[in-house]
Amino acid sequence: MRDGLDPEIAAAAVRHAHAAIIYGRDDATALGMAGFVISLVEHDRPTAIEALESALTLSPSCSIALILGSVAMGWANEAERALAWGERAVRLSPFDRLIFAAHIGLAVGHFAKSRYEEAMSAARRAIRSNPGFSVAHWVLAASLAALGRIPEAKVAAAQVLALSPNFTTAGTCACVGVPAALAAPLTKACSAAGLP
Repeated sequence: MRDGLDPEIAAAAVRHAHAAIIYGRDDATALGMAGFVISLVEHDRPTAIEALESALTLSPSCSIALILGSVAMGWANEAERALAWGERAVRLSPFDRLIFAAHIGLAVGHFAKSRYEEAMSAARRAIRSNPGFSVAHWVLAASLAALGRIPEAKVAAAQVLALSPNFTTAGTCACVGVPAALAAPLTKACSAAGLP
């Protein structure tokens, strides 16, 4: 998604996600992954939320549903869910290989609530967990810029572009379906950090 999403691949992902909901009604992991894909690729937030909540009803400690749900809810500007699910994921599964994603969900949730210090800290935890994931550097750059720490934000922005040379804030927000209420302050901060 960060370098452009091939329409055929997107359609296949969405088709598989809907199949997972139909055939995996009793599988929390399948529902969690389906909700994530439907939220970020199809942008059908009501269906995604239903799948994620069903996953957590089946298994309240399903790390995949909590981690990926936190990310999906963060980018959907559902900050309260992003924060609640991200915190639960970190508490229940702190050493999960995907825990960086929960930290991104937390960072985006805090950013959406204008808690930039907390967003910066969560983004840094995501980077420590997975230094090669450009999204963590993107949220760090935006958080630092929102705090007025422009030189540090520019360093983080340079890392985003090193990891994802075709990155643009508008392109990534559109690809993930970030609502305008979150995209506007994110874009403003990214512009201050020097991101295209």
